[in-house]
Amino acid sequence: MPTNEHIVEQALERITTGYVFPEKAAVVEAEIRARLAAGAYEGLDGPVLCETVTAHFQEVCPDKHLRLLWTDEPQSPAPADDDGGHAAFLALLRAENQGIHRVERLEGNVGLIDLRLIATAIEGASAIGAAMQLVAHSSALVLDLRACRGGSPEGAALWCSHFFGDDQVHLNDIYDRVPNTTRQFWTSAHLPGPRYADRPVYVLTSEATFSGGEDVAYTLQAHGRAVVVGATTRGGAHPTSRHAVAEHVLVTVPTARSINTVTGTNWEGVGVVPDIRVPADQALEEALKAAARPPAP
Repeated sequence: MPTNEHIVEQALERITTGYVFPEKAAVVEAEIRARLAAGAYEGLDGPVLCETVTAHFQEVCPDKHLRLLWTDEPQSPAPADDDGGHAAFLALLRAENQGIHRVERLEGNVGLIDLRLIATAIEGASAIGAAMQLVAHSSALVLDLRACRGGSPEGAALWCSHFFGDDQVHLNDIYDRVPNTTRQFWTSAHLPGPRYADRPVYVLTSEATFSGGEDVAYTLQAHGRAVVVGATTRGGAHPTSRHAVAEHVLVTVPTARSINTVTGTNWEGVGVVPDIRVPADQALEEALKAAARPPAP
């Protein structure tokens, strides 16, 4: 096991070269190096080291994606094996049914999709299409993101695409620090499932909804395509890479930032604020009440 000093040094190298805000990365580096020199991390075991360093990251730069994580599963820190955590994420998606926990038809012909992860657009296409096919003939749809802990920006755009009538909607952009480019995300022309463009959509959120789940909620809300019901979300808007800095330690580095085409900003640090605020455990009940109301004249 490398020393704590080596682990922290490796994490700082990843942050300074990859963090989406270089000026904030410099502040983080200076602060953590000062604590390192003062012996703040000496003698800490792996999990405690990760918790302590993460807390210090957050004090200096409250970006919820900027973390040092302990993992029981051994990781390869070899540069040749570093893919930013992509392979591990794909394996997780396969183990969790591409993030789709359940699809159900509720009373009143309301469809329900309980989504726990946002799959990649390629890996998840078939499952996403199947879920949308199962709710295709419902009168309204509830997209439950209360336990959604994140995922792929491309997958978020694919999910959102199903709720618009065509491929002419510019959803958002993502600015990547390296290679200093901006990617545009539009609704897709070809979808794996039927469009759901002409009926009400309710998105359920909680304090646990994070990252890619927030992307879907924020995008649909900003474009006026869904009513968000529940609690304000965690507030993590920066696409992130994971890098092993020791066999059991990962550093997560936000390398990009989302820019919504309607608001010109994102949900970082503030979360997605619901249209109908209720405790998360009451969100489904409230959404079903809203779905049962006659449309306004």
